Amino acid sequence: MSEPPTPDGSESVLIGRVVDGDERAFRELYRLHATPLYRFALRLTGGREADAEDLVQETWSRAVRKLSGFEGRAALRSWLMAIATRAAAERYRAELREAGQAGGVKAAPPPHASAHTATSAASAARSITGRIDLERAFAALPVGYRSVLVLHDVEGFRHREIAELLGISIGTSKSQLARARKRLRDTLGDGYARTG
Repeated sequence: MSEPPTPDGSESVLIGRVVDGDERAFRELYRLHATPLYRFALRLTGGREADAEDLVQETWSRAVRKLSGFEGRAALRSWLMAIATRAAAERYRAELREAGQAGGVKAAPPPHASAHTATSAASAARSITGRIDLERAFAALPVGYRSVLVLHDVEGFRHREIAELLGISIGTSKSQLARARKRLRDTLGDGYARTG
């Protein structure tokens, strides 16, 4: 995955300036990565916008604290995605603990589906229903499956990169991707397109 060029030179210069307390440099880094990071967080949270926004804030907060230790072995965007994935997993485990203490399993709220008008009401209804079904099936995936699926199928990372980012083995990455795809096919039927 290639990083976007920075207007004032390399990203490593910006990182150094952020570590030195340069607020303008932080704003530039934020501008470069905020939108892709939000889209990624939205996928990790199953389409729940408020949760995605919280996750992005948590990711930036952790990243700024750890930025002085960033070694550049991975692209900054990859590093941010790894932080977001770990934060999402921690939140998911905390939700499960809370649900267990409350005596039940908390289901994820259905993602918000925006209503829109279309020239063909029947076609629009089928399209919306299909999208909602996919969003619900995706949101129901365990966070580990969802993370690997997003990193591989949406963001284009290879299993070796995913394993490094998430601190798992390549075999675990492959098996979680296969299980995520199978769950989606089982939930959505044969109409779910298998990728990669």
